[in-house]
Amino acid sequence: MILVPYVPTPHEVIRVMLELAEVKPGEIVFDLGCGDGRVLIIAAKEFGAKAVGIELRRDLIERCVKNVLAEGLKDKILVIEGDFFNVNVSPADVVTLYLLTSVNEKLRPKLEKELKKGARVVSHDFEVVGWKPIAVKAVNDGYRSHKVYLYRV
Repeated sequence: MILVPYVPTPHEVIRVMLELAEVKPGEIVFDLGCGDGRVLIIAAKEFGAKAVGIELRRDLIERCVKNVLAEGLKDKILVIEGDFFNVNVSPADVVTLYLLTSVNEKLRPKLEKELKKGARVVSHDFEVVGWKPIAVKAVNDGYRSHKVYLYRV
């Protein structure tokens, strides 16, 4: 089990991540370490996706579920409490990450093994070592600059 500090992704960065990944209605977006559910909510509400969030921390799971219910999206979003290393991600069309480079590196073999051909992985600020991004986009949220990396499996 690997713990990553919880730092929420700014909404404008999430939109760029999902746009860069070209999320289409009906596609399935997995957010590994979903925190308060903001990626899931934007993917479902603004992009018409179905979304699956995986989160280890009970307090964040509770906040995420509360936010999903408040948005009326319980039919479009599944929240799983657990370690994303132990959850099958093969249904994903898109996987979003805001982890650390070291975690992305440990996650890479799992993603290569489980994701279907053509699935997209989009990472906020941290590269996936060993993969070459097909796009990199800088995003300024008004406070600081972020980088978004897009990969295709």
